Amino acid sequence: MSVQEQNHRGAYLVWLVGLAAYLVAVFHRSSLAVAGLVASERFDISAAQLSTFVMLQLLVYAGMQIPVGLAVDRFGPRAVMLAGAVVLTLSQAAFAFSESYATALAARFFVGMGDAMTFVCLLRLVNAWFSPGKVPQITLLTGPIGQLGAIIAAVPMTWALSQLGWTKAYLLAAGFGLVITVAVLAFVRDEPKARSVRGAALSWTNIRTSLGASWEHPGTRLGFWMHFVTQFSSTVLGLLWGYPFFVRGEHTSETFAGTLLTLMVVAVMIAGPVLGRLIGNYPWHRSTIVLTIVSAIVVVWTAVLAWPGDAPGWLLVVMVIVVGVGGPASMIGFDLVRTSNPIDRLSTATGIVNQAGFLASLITVIAVGVILDLTGQNFKAAMSFQYVLWALGLLQVWRYRVKTRARMVRDDPGRWARYTRIG
Repeated sequence: MSVQEQNHRGAYLVWLVGLAAYLVAVFHRSSLAVAGLVASERFDISAAQLSTFVMLQLLVYAGMQIPVGLAVDRFGPRAVMLAGAVVLTLSQAAFAFSESYATALAARFFVGMGDAMTFVCLLRLVNAWFSPGKVPQITLLTGPIGQLGAIIAAVPMTWALSQLGWTKAYLLAAGFGLVITVAVLAFVRDEPKARSVRGAALSWTNIRTSLGASWEHPGTRLGFWMHFVTQFSSTVLGLLWGYPFFVRGEHTSETFAGTLLTLMVVAVMIAGPVLGRLIGNYPWHRSTIVLTIVSAIVVVWTAVLAWPGDAPGWLLVVMVIVVGVGGPASMIGFDLVRTSNPIDRLSTATGIVNQAGFLASLITVIAVGVILDLTGQNFKAAMSFQYVLWALGLLQVWRYRVKTRARMVRDDPGRWARYTRIG
């Protein structure tokens, strides 16, 4: 193995600590999922008001991506990750003591903000500590493992809410943030040769230059649309509408609906490392892999929605597995960012891309709810809204893959000649 192919010493320790921070952030993001009924009673709110928590967190998370990316390029991933851990800890503690809907919303706003300050930092650390050949595999492994935070949140929070009550349960959750803060302080370094790095000052001129240069490169735009078109279907199912769609739209049992959502998570976990190795071996065909996966998602959804009456159970199983693959497939967009931008604006470009899938998810969550209200709970009509975003996303991926390939061949013909030979 050449020096260029070797990871830096301590790379896995830095990654594992950063991964733990991301897992805890997802835990905090998902900690309300099992507390819906308790929250409705505590704050005396309707189902629509309860869903506002989810939409607010998505909106804040997406809206914070570019500011966070700029901050990471300026102050380094360690400082921003620490800030995120502190914000998450304090906001969860505030949520624990919230007794009104307004204060609870404010607390969840800051949960979304702290959550947004973690993932971009982790990707920057991966790029700094691992060899270029290893980065795609670690990146596509990072997302699925981090999503385990949503699963881990379910059982402990259910137990804590029933045994300890609202305030103590969320204070206990906030305590995880303290542990992560100490771990990041002790073990995370921005780069192998420096505990902390600093970029250019955040003047308006530098911000415009960084954003403009990042967005100008077609590789960043291709990554944006990859993330946009692959992620939203699985996110919408897992975050809000999957359970109601299966139980009320397809008339499955509640147990089977839960099993379907669990299978989707399993598909995410398995697909991540497989896709990581695939794009590492065939970098020239990253957009082809995305186009193939999204086309498969569209096909299985079409089969379910077009099926006369309720779709059979086996078809729903196939659907959640295929849709689940779209989650880690969205991470391929970050690999386009890596090969299209210099390190000094990598996090800014990553932030641009990372907002795409969450914007698509937010649009879909809202649209499905509106269509359900307008059609008297017609889930097939509501879920058909996804075709609008699939059509837009696929068109843009195809458009920018042509431009990205042309730019990359022009900028570094030797490198991309090697890529086309292996892929």
